[in-house]
Amino acid sequence: MDLSLLQDQGATGVGEGNLGVLSAAASGLCDFIGHYGGDADRVLGSSGIDPERLAKPTLSLNLGNYCEVMENAARDSRCDNFGLYYGQQFRPQALGLIGYIGLCSATLGQALHNWVAAFPYHQHDTLIRLVENDDCWRLDYQVRHGRILCRRQDAELTMGMALNLIRHGAGSQWSPRAVLFEHPRPEQWHDHCKAFDAQVYFDQPVNSMLIPKRDLDRPMPDSDPLLLTVIQDAIRRLDGQRVLQSLIERTRDQVRQTLSLGEPTLETIAYRLDLSSWSLQRRLHRDGLSFSQIVDGIRQEMAAHYLRQPHLSISEMALLLGFSEVSAFSRAFRRWHGVSPRQWRHQQSN
Repeated sequence: MDLSLLQDQGATGVGEGNLGVLSAAASGLCDFIGHYGGDADRVLGSSGIDPERLAKPTLSLNLGNYCEVMENAARDSRCDNFGLYYGQQFRPQALGLIGYIGLCSATLGQALHNWVAAFPYHQHDTLIRLVENDDCWRLDYQVRHGRILCRRQDAELTMGMALNLIRHGAGSQWSPRAVLFEHPRPEQWHDHCKAFDAQVYFDQPVNSMLIPKRDLDRPMPDSDPLLLTVIQDAIRRLDGQRVLQSLIERTRDQVRQTLSLGEPTLETIAYRLDLSSWSLQRRLHRDGLSFSQIVDGIRQEMAAHYLRQPHLSISEMALLLGFSEVSAFSRAFRRWHGVSPRQWRHQQSN
């Protein structure tokens, strides 16, 4: 096992916690986007994801941002089956703590039950369960965050992750009895049948995989009971700190997520936080901040990141930062740094 996972957990656990989904679920994402011709910086920026968080598997991402980045990656790379292909190559080890919980289990059946039991610590607002279905276990998965509507890519990715964990114990030729997806049948649906080597059904109530019970007695080749206990404890401790995320941090997350849609408003962000605009404004003021200060600060941080990406034009940055005009972005940037965005970029490159 990569011991840096546990070292990262110890070094960053205090005050961090899992705020949505552990960033190990996006391992190798930037390279994969580039492999399919997409622009990783543009995709991450438009999805409100800080690329530095992806380098630490026990840091976390907002679940809405995570689902959005998969949808945006599919659009940007013009790869409609992006989540399916990303999941196909996702080794269980790359999943971090949740992956090793499966790998360290004694049998394939225990691996699945341990994986399902630990999954809520890895990802919040999600249905995950094993249900007996005649001679099969049915693995159900569904994001249940009320405001995450576009989640096809995430569903196909997660089923691919589960498939690879099972094949680690059952062999690379193993196939499920059937696979079900809640979204409509895509144009290139034959690739789904090929990837799972099974019949695939769409427009179903929930995403599911049918796993024959007879396959679950197989031993896991990397079983390690002691390490399993350590990792289970580590992932629980990460989730136990979830309550430490402040209202300011949650507001910042929502502003990042909506910036590319235009100027963030107090009313919109308050709605996304299940608060009234008056309540959000009052609680921020109590902490010595205003909503406009939060928006301004995030724009300043993200502008510096975008300007370090030479392929992004100033006009593209203005849109990603929610400005309606390039001139408004330039005025704000001069206020922050005393120079224009182009001058700042030139200075940084020298």
